[in-house]
Amino acid sequence: MKILIVGGGGREHAIAAAVAKSQRADKIYCAPGNAGIAQVAVCVPIGAMEFEKLVAFAKREHMDLTIVGMDDPLVGGLVDAMEAEGLRVFGPRKNAAVLEGSKAFSKDLMKKYGIPTAAYEKFEDAEAAYAYLERAAFPIVLKADGLALGKGVLICRTLEEAREGVKSIMEEKKFGSAGNRMVIEEFMTGREVSVLSFTDGRTIRIMTSAQDHKRAKDGDRGLNTGGMGAFSPSPFYTGEVDLFCREHIYQATVDAMAAEGREFKGVIFFGLMLTQTGPKVLEYNARFGDPEAQVVLPRMKNDLLEVMEACVDGTLDQIQLEFEENAAVCVVLASAGYPVSYKTGYPIYGLERFGRQAAGEAVQKRGKPDVREERGAADDCRCFHAGTGFRKEGERETIVTAGGRVLGITAKGGNLKEARAKAYEAARWVTFENKYLRRDIGRAIDEA
Repeated sequence: MKILIVGGGGREHAIAAAVAKSQRADKIYCAPGNAGIAQVAVCVPIGAMEFEKLVAFAKREHMDLTIVGMDDPLVGGLVDAMEAEGLRVFGPRKNAAVLEGSKAFSKDLMKKYGIPTAAYEKFEDAEAAYAYLERAAFPIVLKADGLALGKGVLICRTLEEAREGVKSIMEEKKFGSAGNRMVIEEFMTGREVSVLSFTDGRTIRIMTSAQDHKRAKDGDRGLNTGGMGAFSPSPFYTGEVDLFCREHIYQATVDAMAAEGREFKGVIFFGLMLTQTGPKVLEYNARFGDPEAQVVLPRMKNDLLEVMEACVDGTLDQIQLEFEENAAVCVVLASAGYPVSYKTGYPIYGLERFGRQAAGEAVQKRGKPDVREERGAADDCRCFHAGTGFRKEGERETIVTAGGRVLGITAKGGNLKEARAKAYEAARWVTFENKYLRRDIGRAIDEA
């Protein structure tokens, strides 16, 4: 099979690495990709939102399956554009991706179908939001309605903070058009858990649990980011929690979307809060989480292509997901100053410790880049590229930083503590100017 992956971050690198393990994958392409993805796929210089070019490329090169990794093209309707040209594509159509694309839509859906979530109100006018805040209980949560790179959520502890939040979202448009509408919801307390799932529109199959760390600084301080690290599985996602969610959240969401005429095929990400009164949905995403994909996919035993094709074909009921009986931890190496402002273009050193692929040397096998994990000083360590690129220096290409989140260092171990120790040890192998990382990824497992 010829596969096209759309995106260029750590999530897409994790997807590419998993796809490359399949005996059915003969050649993998990625648009636009990055320096790490380039070692397991052929990167093509087409942006994720350049729909006409992506469709033309997929048709010209006879792609057997396109995998849309990113939220923007899903919400924008790339799946629809490809299907209109007779192409096979993994991911939800535009009318289903709205599950992530509009927080107001998802909250209304949950309210209509009795899916547990926080109480909320919607606003399209800043003055109405200000008036509501005058009688609200604090802390409170403000959410830009649309896509905001995982950063459009503000937790406000005082009225003054909340008023500033409304101003930044709705009046100053800090998150662009995502702030044309806003949701204000009650502040929930408890453990956060991320649960990814595959669905073919009728059947849903649940992946192993994970937990993301969104805040930029240790102790969950600082601004929201796209994710500073993750671990899997979550020790707080118990059998009792799983049973409740299967009965009241997972299948209910798939059925609700179908009932609304919005059949969802692809990945649904359930962001959960384990409150004292039971699990509730914090948010939905219409694709793999990042960095959650970097700890979940390396633990999956199934052939990823086989599962994705079952979602496309409506035969997911014939698939049972299997995961390794171990744990994984991902530590994100970022550029100092992320997510506000940061410099890029710095050479990255130490990637050779993760094998030839991470260092920028593709290994060929069966006519395609090989995804073998060549061991470094520690077993079960993997380096997923997020914001990297190449810089030409004479005849040599050097891998340099090219984004806020630069690398995801993922390690597997017999348990979470072992995996965490390996991940932080491997994080020391890599250096670049302005390197920044959180030192407390997975600290919550000490309390489990």
